[in-house]
Amino acid sequence: MAIDEDDFDDAPVLAPPSPSSGAVAAIEAVTQSKSKRKREAEKLKKHKKRRELGDEGEDDESHLIIDPTGRSGINTAIGKLDPSLIADFVGQKIRHFEKELSSIEMEDRYLPASVFVDSTGWPKARNLENYPDFLEAYSKVKGRGASLKKPREKNACPHTFVVTAAALRAADVNRALKKFQSKESHVAKLFAKHIKLKESIEFCQQTKIGMGVGTPGRILDLIKEDALSLDEVVRIVIDASHIDQKKRTIFEIKETQKGIMDLLSHEPLKKRILNGSTVIIFY
Repeated sequence: MAIDEDDFDDAPVLAPPSPSSGAVAAIEAVTQSKSKRKREAEKLKKHKKRRELGDEGEDDESHLIIDPTGRSGINTAIGKLDPSLIADFVGQKIRHFEKELSSIEMEDRYLPASVFVDSTGWPKARNLENYPDFLEAYSKVKGRGASLKKPREKNACPHTFVVTAAALRAADVNRALKKFQSKESHVAKLFAKHIKLKESIEFCQQTKIGMGVGTPGRILDLIKEDALSLDEVVRIVIDASHIDQKKRTIFEIKETQKGIMDLLSHEPLKKRILNGSTVIIFY
């Protein structure tokens, strides 16, 4: 018997079965789970990127101690970096801020872990009050002896550079380290604010300097002008834990990051660093 398709015209159309409430809940749970995993993956990716740049991000400031004035503070994470991590940290900042450099030029600016002093054992806060004690403790590394007050025999021949991000900070550090100053061993201000380069050159050439505290640009200018000798520089202390009002360290400001790498890459100084005559200490 033939079946006529028209016979089905008036037949009721059956709707597909509706999913049960349990099935709907399961589907929604799977969808939400996928969305959650996607968000977490994106968050992890962003966190990893920030970590590569040495920045934990604004959502995590547990490592920051902010001054009551809100104008400065301390990044406590810096003090936890051993020499290998410091070398990685410095290299990351070079890649981040100096993208215009060729691979060869970046390699020239690289500093190995061996040039950095391990100060992770320092138990106190890295603030102005503890600066003198810190320098005394870490001036003894690699047989250099605690000679921070030793009279200088020559003018313009410091044993220590303390490098800060800004002139105002350098002035504060200079005052904190005045206990090491004597008539035969000055703690010199080496920054541009209110001090012309010519005046700074004359001062250095006429003064027995034990420590030079200043900004990387001015220190490098004085070295290039032969106003400072590198012959007896045994340590470079970088004011690395200090943060400015925007919560940035010296390596997180493009101008100062480049300035400090220009200083450390200056051929006569870098030669001393690489042969072990001069060490680098992060405070």
